[in-house]
Amino acid sequence: MMGVGKSKIDPCPLSLSWGKSPGVEMSQRRQRSVSKTPDDLSLCHLAEPGPAALASAGEHEGAEGRGDMSEKEDEDEDEVFLKFVILHAEDDTDEALRVQNVLENDFGIKPGIIFAEMPCGRQHLQNLDDAVNGSAWTILLLTENFLRDTWCKFQFYTSLMNSVNRQHKYNSVIPLRPLHKPLPRDRTPFALRTINALEEESRGFPTQVERIFQESVYQIQQALWKESRSSGRHQALS
Repeated sequence: MMGVGKSKIDPCPLSLSWGKSPGVEMSQRRQRSVSKTPDDLSLCHLAEPGPAALASAGEHEGAEGRGDMSEKEDEDEDEVFLKFVILHAEDDTDEALRVQNVLENDFGIKPGIIFAEMPCGRQHLQNLDDAVNGSAWTILLLTENFLRDTWCKFQFYTSLMNSVNRQHKYNSVIPLRPLHKPLPRDRTPFALRTINALEEESRGFPTQVERIFQESVYQIQQALWKESRSSGRHQALS
């Protein structure tokens, strides 16, 4: 390690540092060796477990495995299919939280989440996949910071490809220009110009929100999500 010099090993045995001579130490070792009984010596050669012991251990491990699987299924049942997830630039976390609050509290569209609230300690790609596939709608927060963040570009391209490749995800990507520092239309990536964006500052914003976030669409996607997860669990068990 840097900053630490090599330590010098003391050639003297530990017993000498306590005042014992080598002769005394060797004598004590011989006495302990002679005083050992055959029963003591047999402990050094433990017998291998028999078939009954192995079977018992296997049953115990199997029970633990079934218990872990049961706990995992309980955890899966507790998971909630979200109404929406907001993908945003790193500097737009506060704005994303404000938009989440507007959708949940002003329009009753909940539960929702922003990408910054996804679990820590996991890879970004895993979080992105869980966020997009675990929610009915993917909202892209179009701000001036959006194009500066390479990760945001990857997010919206991935979301668009997901909506194209999965039939039930069609029309699930919603670009949204918030009140603060919205991305101008002429600077919006071409792939997103083909999708009608929500304009928070427009008068028709409430009507747009009600038309897009329909409960019937959410229930359909939720049912497909549950079916997909159930099928995945059965395949894992088989």
